[in-house]
Amino acid sequence: MKRALLCVFLLISAFIVQSQEIRVMLVTGGHEYDSLEFFQMFDKMDDVEYEHFVQPAANRAIADALAKDFDLIVFYDMWQEISGFEISAYHKLAELGKPMLFLHHSLVSYQKWPEFEKIIGGRYVLEAKGIPEEDLSTYEHDVWEYCTVENYTPVTVGFRELRFFDEIYGNVRISDDVIPLLRIKHPNSMEYVVWENRYLKSRILYIQPGHDKRTYRESDYQKLLHQAIRYLAKK
Repeated sequence: MKRALLCVFLLISAFIVQSQEIRVMLVTGGHEYDSLEFFQMFDKMDDVEYEHFVQPAANRAIADALAKDFDLIVFYDMWQEISGFEISAYHKLAELGKPMLFLHHSLVSYQKWPEFEKIIGGRYVLEAKGIPEEDLSTYEHDVWEYCTVENYTPVTVGFRELRFFDEIYGNVRISDDVIPLLRIKHPNSMEYVVWENRYLKSRILYIQPGHDKRTYRESDYQKLLHQAIRYLAKK
């Protein structure tokens, strides 16, 4: 009888652990987007619970250590202002191994914070004093992106080729240390549009497609995003 009760308890415990939702801190701000369809995309993920933070309140929340209550942080912001205290908070999160997922225009954030490039694994270079014109990054709207899997991981499993009508970025610096996951076939685009990076103890993912609702509605994009979240949350 005791053994039977123990088995039942273990089964219930396993079910509870498996059914626990992934808690996501979702950060936006600094760039317009199709908000209705964007949040609908997250609402469809039955194992994801998210709380939305808008910059600059998002960085203040991170500095106040609120991010510790979440399994990972998803950034869809394009923000430049950041204080020394907030920078220190990001560094502490990385020392603790907090996973981070950066989407689309978040690559353009923090042009005056050099360490951010090491966190995300690349940099979209905006025009600024002292930056040569040939170093500036570029963008092009309404382009067909044909992507192929460069490395199979839990993020890219189940895919072979993906196609999005989206915005591409060109002349982007990408670290040699990243693990490329999706390669794009377009002469005006950077070579890789999805990659994995490590910063201190944190696992980092960057996904470049995701400009507007046309991409949000694509089942392949929804699957890619969901698998990225589950991978970072170790589900």
